[in-house]
Amino acid sequence: MTVITETAVIPAPVERVWEVISATNRYAEWVAVCREVTDHHGEATVGKSYSERNVLLGPLTNRSTWTVLESTPTSRRVDAGTGFPFIKDLTSAFYLRPVPEGTELTYEVTYVFGLGRIGEFVDKAQQPGQRHAMRESMANLAELLRSEA
Repeated sequence: MTVITETAVIPAPVERVWEVISATNRYAEWVAVCREVTDHHGEATVGKSYSERNVLLGPLTNRSTWTVLESTPTSRRVDAGTGFPFIKDLTSAFYLRPVPEGTELTYEVTYVFGLGRIGEFVDKAQQPGQRHAMRESMANLAELLRSEA
C-alpha cells in the first residue's frame, strides 16, 4: 500500500474550504489532474458517486468514478476511486483543521499499484509527479477561494 500525503495552509475559514471541496461539480476548477467533472451529485454525500475525466500521462486522459465513503463536515472526507490503470484500492482523503492562518488541509492518497516488481519501480517514478499535483491542487484551491472572497 502506498500512502502519499501533502499538507498546506489555506488562508480561508474551514467552513469555506469545506464548502468548496465538498462541491463535486467544482473539482475541475482546482484539482490539478481533473479536466472535467462528467457526472456529479452536487454536495459530497456518503454513498453517492461522481465521475471525472483526468490527466493520466501527458496528453493521455482517462475516466474515473469516485464514491464518497466518509464525510464529517469541516473535518474529514474519504472517497474511493476506480478507473485508473494498474491502480486498485484507491482512496483520496481530505483532513481539515482550523489554524490561526485559516485552514490546515491535509490531502492523502492511498493505493496499491499493480504489475508486481515492475509496478514498484513505476510507482516510485510517478510519486514526485503525484505529490506535485497534490500541492498544485491545494494552491489552486487557495487561489480560487481568494478570488471568490
